[in-house]
Amino acid sequence: MSYNLIVFEAAEDGVAVITINRPDKLNALNEALLRELDEAFRSVESDGGIRGVLVTGVGDKAFVAGADIGELPIGAAAEARAFARRGQAVLGRLERIGKPSVAAINGFALGGGLELALCSTVRVAAEGAKLGLPEIKLGLMPGYGGTQRLPRLVGRGRALEILLTGEPVDAAEAWRMGLVNHVVPRSELAAFSRTLVRKMSDRAPLAVGTIMETVDAGLEGGMEAGLRFEAAGFGALATTEDALEGTRAFLEKRKAVFRGK
Repeated sequence: MSYNLIVFEAAEDGVAVITINRPDKLNALNEALLRELDEAFRSVESDGGIRGVLVTGVGDKAFVAGADIGELPIGAAAEARAFARRGQAVLGRLERIGKPSVAAINGFALGGGLELALCSTVRVAAEGAKLGLPEIKLGLMPGYGGTQRLPRLVGRGRALEILLTGEPVDAAEAWRMGLVNHVVPRSELAAFSRTLVRKMSDRAPLAVGTIMETVDAGLEGGMEAGLRFEAAGFGALATTEDALEGTRAFLEKRKAVFRGK
């Protein structure tokens, strides 16, 4: 597929870079952009040569400044509900691909932009970036998963303050509350984020995917369900070629070469 609103690059190191490229609208999400993101996420999921993904925005002002206000179906409940479910499905695909992802937040991550970042495995923010869910100021609420993922990440009280005031937090405060994993100088954002996704994607692919699935299973189903899922995953991974290679490489004091088998 050819892309007009994103730049999709799959490098030889196994990292795909998806750059949202709508600078005249501060990279705001519209329906056409969501379609392209959906296709890009599907490509990452299906391509065995891609083992991790970096998501960022073009320019130095915005990661994604929100949804395109001009496309909001105000006054039509059924259409608005479908609008939200569509966005939830597309952004959620990034969360479900079973490969590590890093959101390199290069500026404003507001509304749907923060919701996209919340679907990433890890978030890295440039100094000076602003993150928030301002929908309350429009008489609305987040519709792409923000009310669910944010409290799971930062806790109920902090999430409700962000949701009910609509005020953004800066990168330093986002780090203090656990909303982002790292804050780095803007000039170092791309290199740092790529190194981080490489560090995760270089691990055994089957183990990476199983760990991600197990963490989510425990968060959703509770401790006991998570522990059962963990034991089953550990048992399955113990039979893989990657586990044999990893343990053998450790004993032989060399770097393991994982093949996802």
